[in-house]
Amino acid sequence: MTAVFHLLGVADPWQLVGATMLFLMLPGPGTFCLLTCSGKHGSRGGFAALAGLMLADLILMLLAAMGVAALLRANPLLFKALQYAGAGYLCWLGLRLVIARADVAGVVPFTRAADFRRGFLVTLVNPKAIVFYMAFFPLFIDPHLQRGAITFIAMVGLISCCTLFYGSLLVLGGNAAAQRLKQNRRIAQIGTKVAGVVLIGFGIKMTTN
Repeated sequence: MTAVFHLLGVADPWQLVGATMLFLMLPGPGTFCLLTCSGKHGSRGGFAALAGLMLADLILMLLAAMGVAALLRANPLLFKALQYAGAGYLCWLGLRLVIARADVAGVVPFTRAADFRRGFLVTLVNPKAIVFYMAFFPLFIDPHLQRGAITFIAMVGLISCCTLFYGSLLVLGGNAAAQRLKQNRRIAQIGTKVAGVVLIGFGIKMTTN
């Protein structure tokens, strides 16, 4: 594997996998979104959210490769506007969970059809991800062997495989935990409120960093 990716211009592919897994394991809006969707709508909802998350991730990687991250960092006003838009969306999702009526506790306050869109938007509106990829890619590109788009596709493939693997673990784990909570509506209701508060916290944190 190392030799193949090295020929494609990717330096240290195993380090790329390790760094990506460490990044994925850091708690964030995407992680919590997967757990919430899988917990409320089962594995189908969780994997729908994961598909949306991975598509948005691909778009962000493409934007980073095109230099959009550099533009955002050079224009604080534009970056701040995007940051606040992302924070507002997270707070909106969290607020809907917090104010969910008690008689529908355990039922997510949006439809299963929105799981894909939720995973997509939670990831897409996070401007930090663009900046991260802008700084992340150069670390693993061999300047002497890099092959342009081919190198980029190879790196995206590795990162996407890591996301699919770890995201699947979160979906299956979140679904299993949800099945146990179904027998206690009170615990499920409290869990929904806590989920909303955490999402709001993520949104507020994005505006203060």
